[in-house]
Amino acid sequence: MKRSPLYVFGRLLLIPIFKLLFFYQINGRENIPKDGAYILCSNHLSNCDPVFLAVIQKRQIYYMAKAELFSNPIMSWLYRRLGAFPVHRGAGDGKAINEAEKIVGEGKLLGIFIEGTRSKTGEFLRPKSGASIVAHQMQVPVIPICITPKNKKIKAFQKVIVSVGKPLSVKQLGLEGEAGGEAYRAASKMIMSEIQKLRENDRK
Repeated sequence: MKRSPLYVFGRLLLIPIFKLLFFYQINGRENIPKDGAYILCSNHLSNCDPVFLAVIQKRQIYYMAKAELFSNPIMSWLYRRLGAFPVHRGAGDGKAINEAEKIVGEGKLLGIFIEGTRSKTGEFLRPKSGASIVAHQMQVPVIPICITPKNKKIKAFQKVIVSVGKPLSVKQLGLEGEAGGEAYRAASKMIMSEIQKLRENDRK
């Protein structure tokens, strides 16, 4: 799948910088297939998180990002070229869901921070249902990812572990056939549970 030139340039520029700043370790890189549509679901700790997911593998990731980031025309242009698109948080954003479905329909990687916002404490927040809705509507697997810093927050010159779990099929998530709010919430909890397991393993 072709990547945007700006994304390729940014990734190549940031890889050596992030290696120096965070001494990051990658586990399970092989769990992200080289082609095909998947939803990458990660916890969210800092503004660096999209970069961590970009540098651990080569495919371009297309992100839901809070609409406020797109208020500046110049920054909006930049974010869109890097693969981000706006979502209005706190309410069902049908336009954002449609854009997400279009992305996976084209066989691309969709990135969603399942908590919907950054955790200020480093602890996991309650998962949102956006990823489950798209997984159900498009019948695509979800790949859980956990970003685990040495301490609770991402800080320069400290180790960060990025662990990628095995893809969860729509069958495993209980999203085959018809599904509604209860099924979406259950699937979201399952994805979050897998992210928690990755963290538990990384902290042993």
